[in-house]
Amino acid sequence: MAQPDATPAHTPDFDRPVRIRAGFQLTFDVPYPTPMLFVVQPRDRLEPTGTRQRIIDQRPLGAAQGIHTYTDTHGNTVWRTVAQPGTFTIGHDLIAETTRNPDPAHPTLPKTPVEGLPDETITYLLPSRYVDSDLVSADAWERFGHIQGGWAQVQAISDYLNDTCTYGYGSTSATTAFQALGSGRAVCRDFAHMGVAFCRALNIPARYVCGYLPDIDITPDPVPMDFHAWFEAFIDGQWRTFDARHNRPRAGRLIIAQGRDASDVAFTTSFGSARLTHMKVWADETTPATTLDTPPNPRIF
Repeated sequence: MAQPDATPAHTPDFDRPVRIRAGFQLTFDVPYPTPMLFVVQPRDRLEPTGTRQRIIDQRPLGAAQGIHTYTDTHGNTVWRTVAQPGTFTIGHDLIAETTRNPDPAHPTLPKTPVEGLPDETITYLLPSRYVDSDLVSADAWERFGHIQGGWAQVQAISDYLNDTCTYGYGSTSATTAFQALGSGRAVCRDFAHMGVAFCRALNIPARYVCGYLPDIDITPDPVPMDFHAWFEAFIDGQWRTFDARHNRPRAGRLIIAQGRDASDVAFTTSFGSARLTHMKVWADETTPATTLDTPPNPRIF
């Protein structure tokens, strides 16, 4: 089992929700009118597992004001706009509330056979753009096929990835799970893709999740804040949270979107030339006295 990547800063209080201030600001250099999509807006959620996410207040920043939105096939909110030539800035600022309890662990949960899976989960068994699960099938069964139980298998995958892959930049937006495994170097996006790939190879539905992960009840990480990615595996009738990058239960996750892989939930997609020149992301625990008029504390990326 991998060791925690940070030590608790204080004794967590699990009897109350946690309030989080989160958001981002992106600046692009745009040479000509360019259609763009953004998957960046969290929504209210109440999961069967008891995880709750409530958006208390939110507002658009920059070009996000008056933007067109729609809901995609995965239930995610998508922003759609045409970026005008010059400096194009867009962002979002929000205050949310979620459950303070860290990710639940259920080590004895069984694995559901394929014939017993709900129809809507089958698509999450198949290879996708960045999850080439067919290429890791032999390795998956050799390493994890002997492990009994659905939770136990997925936890073993997370342990393996956390132990053998070094966190660090080196991949690109085109890197697949198989390629990341071969390099041994990964960012959170890659850890999520690799976890999903191994799960699907073992006939466990799995999906990619992106969102915010503030430093709640751990020693703050001094590195610049960024969006985060993890994965969910469908075990014993419900989607369960796993994060091979950190490989420890964490509190305060704010889900932005879920999909087959990063191609479904990329925070920005441009249909033309739009060069990202500046990025700020913030996600921190806050108090009921905080409003959106209070300046956020972004860590510049």
